[in-house]
Amino acid sequence: MNWKDKRIFQRVRVPLGFLFSIVFLAFARPELMTLVIGGAVAVIGILIRAWASGHIRKNQNLAVSGPYSFTRNPLYLGSFVLGLGFTIASGVWWLAPLFIVLFLGIYLPVMRLEAKELTALFGEEYAEYARRVPLLFPYFKGYKKSSEKFDMKLYMRYREYRAALGLVFAWSILLVKAIFLK
Repeated sequence: MNWKDKRIFQRVRVPLGFLFSIVFLAFARPELMTLVIGGAVAVIGILIRAWASGHIRKNQNLAVSGPYSFTRNPLYLGSFVLGLGFTIASGVWWLAPLFIVLFLGIYLPVMRLEAKELTALFGEEYAEYARRVPLLFPYFKGYKKSSEKFDMKLYMRYREYRAALGLVFAWSILLVKAIFLK
């Protein structure tokens, strides 16, 4: 794959996400228990994304602090956990394999292409990091100690709060559906 392919994957992931959301909401049959469990899992996903956004300075420095010491793609991991939470909240088991296939089919190629970009930007520093830190699913050993702390300005710059607002909005729709559309 090349840079053009990456741009295609990056462009289709958001529309496909919205399309999946429509399918998801149409078929969801949430109940109180699935909403509580799924909501808790989704909040963990949002927290992972928030934590990651406060540690990344895109294309300036190699992010190795915070969640980046456990996984090279904590933003995508957070999105995966968030989507898994909504899938649980839906109460429909067959949405889970659909979500997983769609997520991995779109994001794995993007992560691999981004790894090539980071290798070009950071060379051996990234290569060493990549040898010690997994692509998506974390090792809990950690890469190395870093003095960098979470930076709220980065969180705001990347507008990560929009994901939290989206969580509240979508979860509210599921709640309404659980209450009124039994």
